[in-house]
Amino acid sequence: MEVLESIILGAVQGLTEFLPVSSSGHLQLAKELLGVELEENLAFDVTLHAATVLSTIVVLWGEIWAILKGLFTRSMNDEKRYIIKLIISMIPIGIVGFALKDYIDAMLGSSYIMVIVGAMLLCTAVLLSFAYYARPRQKSTISYRDSFIIGLSQAVAAMPGLSRSGTTIATGLLLGNEKSAVATFSFLMVLAPILGETLLTVVDGGLSLSGVSSGALIAGFISAFVVGCLACRYMINIVKRGKLIWFAIYCAVVGIVAIGSYFI
Repeated sequence: MEVLESIILGAVQGLTEFLPVSSSGHLQLAKELLGVELEENLAFDVTLHAATVLSTIVVLWGEIWAILKGLFTRSMNDEKRYIIKLIISMIPIGIVGFALKDYIDAMLGSSYIMVIVGAMLLCTAVLLSFAYYARPRQKSTISYRDSFIIGLSQAVAAMPGLSRSGTTIATGLLLGNEKSAVATFSFLMVLAPILGETLLTVVDGGLSLSGVSSGALIAGFISAFVVGCLACRYMINIVKRGKLIWFAIYCAVVGIVAIGSYFI
C-alpha cells in the first residue's frame, strides 16, 4: 500500500466513523476502488479506528474530564453512574470481539464482501429512517437498561457495512433518549473497546502490518485523526438537528450500488 492510498483510506475512516454511514463499509468500498488488497484487513482497520478514538477524546475532552473528575468523590454521583453505564454498554462488543474476531477478518477478505456491505448499508438506512420518523418521549438520562440495549446494537454493528454510530444512535433515539445525550454516549462508549483492540493489535504484530509500511500506516493514522476531529463535531450537530433521513437515503443508494457492483 502506498502512502497516498493510506492517507485516502484514513480520511474515509475519519469522515465516516462519526457519520451514520458505516466506516467499515466505506473502507471496504474505498479499498475496492483503489485496488488495495491486504492480508490483515481487520488489523489495519482497527489502527485507523484508534485514530478516530483519539479525535473523539480531543473533541469531547470537556465531557470526558467532567466525568473523570466525578470519580474522585466518596459518594455515588451522576458521573460514576455514567461510567457504569458506559462499562455496561461495552460488554456485548467485548464478547463479540473475542469470539468472532477471526470470522470478521475472514469476512472482510471474502470475495462477496461487497454484497455483505451493501446489505448492511440497507439495514442502516432502515434503522435511520425509523429513528427519524419515530417520535418517542425524550429522556435526558440514559438508563442502565438502555445502556445495555445500545451496547447490544454496537455488537451487532460489528458487521461490515452496518454503521456503528448510526445503529447505536438510532437505537438510543428509538428507546426515547434525547438526541444530544445519545450522540455523546454513542461516541464515548466505543473508546475502551477500540483502544483495547488497538493495543492487542500492536502487541500481536506491531505497527508494520503485512503489505503496509510503518510510514504508510502513520500517514493513514494522522489523516484519520484530523478528519475525525472535524467529523465528530459535525455529527453531534447533525444529530441535534435530527437530519438523519439524508444519511438513510445515502446509505440506501450506496448499498444498492455496492450489491450491484458484485453482480455486474
